[in-house]
Amino acid sequence: MTIKQAIEVLKIEADGILKLTEKIDDNFTKMVDLIYKSRGRVIFAGIGKSGIIGRKIAATLSSTGTRSIFLHPVEAMHGDLGIVSHQDVFIALSNSGETDELNILLPSIRNAGCPIIAFTGNKNSTLARHSDIVIDVGIEVEACPLGLAPTTSTTALLAMGDALAVVLINKHKFSPTDFKKFHPGGNLGQRLSSFKVKDIMLTGHTIPVVNEHTDMANALDILDKQKLGVVLIRKTDDTLSGIITDGDVRRMLVRKIDVFEKTVDELMIENPKSIHENAPLYDALNIMETHQITVLPVIDMEKKIAGVLHLHDILGKGAVKFNGI
Repeated sequence: MTIKQAIEVLKIEADGILKLTEKIDDNFTKMVDLIYKSRGRVIFAGIGKSGIIGRKIAATLSSTGTRSIFLHPVEAMHGDLGIVSHQDVFIALSNSGETDELNILLPSIRNAGCPIIAFTGNKNSTLARHSDIVIDVGIEVEACPLGLAPTTSTTALLAMGDALAVVLINKHKFSPTDFKKFHPGGNLGQRLSSFKVKDIMLTGHTIPVVNEHTDMANALDILDKQKLGVVLIRKTDDTLSGIITDGDVRRMLVRKIDVFEKTVDELMIENPKSIHENAPLYDALNIMETHQITVLPVIDMEKKIAGVLHLHDILGKGAVKFNGI
């Protein structure tokens, strides 16, 4: 009985994937062209099981040459929406197309000038109506005997994401050599031990930094433009003085602090966690994990600001560039 049920589940899910071939149309081509021509990132969003699938698709695209990240809809409504720009492409995943936490984001995504693509099983849903491109991932039946747990529907989402990734691999002419750049040594452990912080940190004009005594209005402008979720504050000798994160700003607003009447040194976190540019990536990841932070200031031998490091870059998600490769 157990084996029979397992086989039946696999047959139902396999049939669900095969029937997706009948749904591939010009919308899929439009999606590929839009992503291929985009100068930004592909941002996936979803709630629950769809969110987990979105994370996986984003990881697959990132490791095969298409810059992608996952944006949690709830976190987006509390500040993370700042990472979205008009150069990005937003892909929303929802089988029903009526996920409130996801749909409430759509006007803000639209206001950012970001095109919206829906992966949904309901072409008449709220999500579909507010999207520029609709990819139909509808299935006839869930493998769950109760028809409640997402099973075939999440498999269909994942399969469509893989189809997108493979088409983009060919579109980008992504080679085995390119793949190796994103997977040095074949595992994260070897990568962490092989590279130093300075090999992947952001430098120069990409560092979100302002001087002490700068008005918060100017700091917020940098925070918004650089879209790393932080702004660093430097002293006159270019050493690190403090840091302000988008989370800090949210908490200030909740406390009804008039940030526009303040300067950065009045509100910054002094002596923030930082790392030396010659430190191994392993140390950076350990600091981020221990202190639950995603961005880390980088300093040089004289304790001057040398760069900034984002967790996505350590894990290979985003615009990763290794010096000398």
